[in-house]
Amino acid sequence: MLNGVHRHPKQDEVIYGRPAAEALADTARSYGAERLLIVSTHSLAGAGGLAAGLAAALGDRCAGIFSEVRAHSPREDVVAGARRARELDCDLLVALGGGSVVDATKVMQLCLWTGVDRTDRLDDFRSGAGSAAIEPGVRMVAIPTTLSAAEFTPFAGVTDSGRRAKEGFFHPQLAPRRVVLDPRMTLATPLELWFSTGLKAVDHTVEQLSNPERAPFADALAEAGLERLTRGLLQCKAHPGDLDARQDCQFGMWLSISGATMGRGMGASHAIGHTLGGMFGVLHGLTSAVVLHAVLRWNESALGERGRRITALMGSPAVSASEAVRSLCDQLGLPTKLESVGVGPDRFRAIAEHAIHDRSMRSNPRPIRGPEDVEEILELAR
Repeated sequence: MLNGVHRHPKQDEVIYGRPAAEALADTARSYGAERLLIVSTHSLAGAGGLAAGLAAALGDRCAGIFSEVRAHSPREDVVAGARRARELDCDLLVALGGGSVVDATKVMQLCLWTGVDRTDRLDDFRSGAGSAAIEPGVRMVAIPTTLSAAEFTPFAGVTDSGRRAKEGFFHPQLAPRRVVLDPRMTLATPLELWFSTGLKAVDHTVEQLSNPERAPFADALAEAGLERLTRGLLQCKAHPGDLDARQDCQFGMWLSISGATMGRGMGASHAIGHTLGGMFGVLHGLTSAVVLHAVLRWNESALGERGRRITALMGSPAVSASEAVRSLCDQLGLPTKLESVGVGPDRFRAIAEHAIHDRSMRSNPRPIRGPEDVEEILELAR
């Protein structure tokens, strides 16, 4: 008999299909929020950009725009954003962007709740330390422009630039109170970023379905997510402006991460991806493109029926799971070799020695005994 626990994020609502500006204005009114800070990037906050459109829709309720978030959410950007929110006396944060923006905004909340005003003070809260004693205050909503799915979890990844390491933060209420899925907000997202974050969502589903621990609710969500993502991404490749296809991808992304919140972990692709992001600044979606197929190939002997289920959902029942993922990457124009993202074999040992300590390694279907096994996977991704 199966035994487990499924945890749902503390999230009020997910709104889909409505124009984001309209939904955000309604959100501000329904929460009684009077001073909103839009958190984004330089590219989205430029003249005439998405952030400006949201600010105009909010009118006097928009206290300002903080557009300094960089890739991988450096600690410096998080603390600077929280400082800006304090200066403006904000009562609601709005994350507009991809996973880096969403994760940065999550930890900005933590800074506001705990009074953190220096990067080194974040050391006290890594991995959820002290979370039970933290009283939440200012919360956030999210309007994603990519398929990272960060907006559906109470976890956040932030980079310690000094150590060149990605760190995890957790609190039950880090997840945004409300998420607005508007495919129109994704039209300006560069296609490679759209496809690579979509591949990251595929990674969520595949590593959930590969997990040695079975969880029926999570498995059902992952299966539906993988099917939608494969279909939607290929349709977006053929017709980039197809809003129905983009919404299909958003639904697939939502499903892909919803099962993962049960807490059974991911696998070696995520573990290696965290290291590639922290050590080399490789974008998360690209880490999945270059590593997931190699992990699946290394795991092939342990996948069995789960591997066949993955390929059937991807519409490629005649090939292995590794080949199906690699084919999808090829069709989307994504790289599949580590050298394509600037990582050569001379760094494999360092990557392996760092990644072996990532908790996701514990959930890999084929047990990983040490750095040598990780190096074997990296060789398959050369």
